[in-house]
Amino acid sequence: MEFKVLGHVTVVYKENLLTLSKSKVGQTLSLLIARLNETVSVETLIDELWEMNAPRSVQTTLQTYVYHARRMLLRLGCDEAKERLVTRPSGYVLVADEDTLDADVFRHLAQKGTRHLDRGETDLGAERLSEALGLWRGPAFAGIPVGPILDAHVTYLNELRLNATSRWIEAHKRLGHHRELIPELRSLVSENPLNESFHALLIGTLHECGRRAEALQAYHRLCRILDTELGVRPGPEVQRMYDAVSA
Repeated sequence: MEFKVLGHVTVVYKENLLTLSKSKVGQTLSLLIARLNETVSVETLIDELWEMNAPRSVQTTLQTYVYHARRMLLRLGCDEAKERLVTRPSGYVLVADEDTLDADVFRHLAQKGTRHLDRGETDLGAERLSEALGLWRGPAFAGIPVGPILDAHVTYLNELRLNATSRWIEAHKRLGHHRELIPELRSLVSENPLNESFHALLIGTLHECGRRAEALQAYHRLCRILDTELGVRPGPEVQRMYDAVSA
């Protein structure tokens, strides 16, 4: 059985595929997937599903959600659903084999890529990081309502993705692939308009490709965004990049 959360949350068993729906049952199973092989306490599940607005019959309701989650696994063809989604005295645990969660595979590949880069093995680093980023099919836990627990986990995964992307860009810059990076960098600044590091990379890469006017346009666009959204000027990193371009 495989679990995918880097996009719409799906469970794969043999050749069968289950995409979780936008429901409390889907949210329950999603949190158990995020914490594979860990006992998720009843209190944690209640906090995720209802925060401060739990119904009076919360224990019974939660048991019902877990029952339906098991039924979903059974409909997928998993006859051992009861052995997979286990009730413990303090909560529930979803049992899975190692590296069956795409988020874990992503993290391991990104770590390998980073280690290769740090050792100067740029080609290998770029390859592993490309494999890691290629596992993303959309926003993490797409289509699932998220409470405070899943929201924090989504934020964590997004940070790992941004870090891996930054190192992937670094690898390709070392390899001299400046022109090939421009479309990716434009997409990144569009998706992360307040991330000054990505703007700095775009400005610098445009400048390195001899596209000085576009580099200056990218800088002034960032200035407008920061002024409108936060009322601030670009930080030292971007300012140094601007000084180099405008010199």
